[in-house]
Amino acid sequence: MQTVLALETSCDETAVAVVQFKGGKFNVLANCVASQAAEHSQWGGVVPEIASRRHLENMPLLLKEAFSASGIAFSNINAIASTVTPGLQGALLVGSVTARTLSCLYNLPFLGIHHLEGHLSSVLLSDKIPTPPYLVLLVSGGHTELIMAKKNFKYERVGRSHDDAAGEAFDKVARLLGLAYPGGPAIEKIASNGDSKSFAFPKGKVSKPGGGFYPYDFSFSGLKTAVLRTVESINTKGGEVPIANIAASFEQVVAEVLVERSLKYVRDYGLNSLVMVGGVAANARLRNLMEKQASSQNIDVYIAPKAFCTDNAAMIGSAALTRLISGTTFSSIDLGVSARFQLDQSELLYKIDEPPF
Repeated sequence: MQTVLALETSCDETAVAVVQFKGGKFNVLANCVASQAAEHSQWGGVVPEIASRRHLENMPLLLKEAFSASGIAFSNINAIASTVTPGLQGALLVGSVTARTLSCLYNLPFLGIHHLEGHLSSVLLSDKIPTPPYLVLLVSGGHTELIMAKKNFKYERVGRSHDDAAGEAFDKVARLLGLAYPGGPAIEKIASNGDSKSFAFPKGKVSKPGGGFYPYDFSFSGLKTAVLRTVESINTKGGEVPIANIAASFEQVVAEVLVERSLKYVRDYGLNSLVMVGGVAANARLRNLMEKQASSQNIDVYIAPKAFCTDNAAMIGSAALTRLISGTTFSSIDLGVSARFQLDQSELLYKIDEPPF
């Protein structure tokens, strides 16, 4: 049995979790999150300095809450983990410094976790767990990527967005429609009353220099612009903007693009399994379409539980436990943080003598 205290502060959620691996299962004993969405909504996006300050204020309270909820003491903890990359530099420092300080105080090993590996590990918190190799659709506010997850923590990015991430597109379109931040939940709510066939928005493609298109890549900038032009045209004519119909049509196109290109890769490379994680993976339209299309093509689909799709510390804990179970060397106590770092280089986070940053 292994038990990890995990911290996540990569953006605007302060999160602390206690996760345990016992009897072949990952058990979340506590998962405490303090969201800053309401505060950042007045700016239409995350303000890094405000996020860092709130992490500092929230962390002591969440640590206390997590231990109270889990019912265990520090003496039961085997290691401490925190997100160290990628993310907002100042925000990452709060979680990293806290984790490393506790590591020194309690003489416990420290693991620095790649945020994307955390998202990939969120599917381990469900009842249905995939076996590598499999394709992962990671779709969130900051990332839209197709990642091949192989054995022994080997990752290869095989598709990506060349401009806005899907979650970012949701935020921008929500702002165009006068909806609240974050845009994903706001659009999903109003889109449930709309007609997804009302507007024929484009499915953006990325051109290859020599002609043709990248079959597994994404582009949402043109879609966002199409929504803007539609709203402007209706306003110019003095009409009432059908917000629910536009939201539903936009949401449908995003879902179709993500599902079609993901499943195309699975078919083209003879895979049997697809995993979907990240904040946008909580979207009901996307989940339903992915499950329906995958089932019709005899492809097994694994989707992270909704509670662990958005940023949380339980997914960081599951990533850390997977590393511990595998016998991974711990991270150096001198490991810092980095705003950007490639997932396929995550093994370097466990180089004791030569940390990458």
